[in-house]
Amino acid sequence: MAGLSHFDDQGQAHMVDVSQKAHTDRVAVAAGWIKMQPPTFDMISQGSAKKGDVLGIARLAGIMGAKKTPDLIPLCHPLVISKVSVELTLDPDLPGVQINATVKTTGQTGVEMEALTAASVAALTVYDMVKAADKTMEVGGIKVLLKDGGKSGRYEAP
Repeated sequence: MAGLSHFDDQGQAHMVDVSQKAHTDRVAVAAGWIKMQPPTFDMISQGSAKKGDVLGIARLAGIMGAKKTPDLIPLCHPLVISKVSVELTLDPDLPGVQINATVKTTGQTGVEMEALTAASVAALTVYDMVKAADKTMEVGGIKVLLKDGGKSGRYEAP
């Protein structure tokens, strides 16, 4: 378990002590997608889903997901989040929806998990909103695109 900060010397899981870390501006961007059948894509793009505004509801759900991350991921610290934005872009080439989530804070630990959660929850919400029309949808590509701030510095996905 050497090098994994969520495990102590005996290999037991624990919440990392960040009390000695400096408060710095931190940002993370995560992405994902949801693929669907062309008629489902058309329904979303035309705004004709029976449950309402699929992309608007998914955007709000992603924001809420970021704020609930420490309730879902056991060892995540509760953070004061200063910004969450979730962009959902219709992509006819998938066909489906591309999702980008950006989370910012000034604190002692990063917001990668919050960004990943926001992207995941947004994708799952799209699924929930139109699952009656398309059982074949696929969620994927969930990854960190950017992480900046703190001791480890900047990371950008290749």
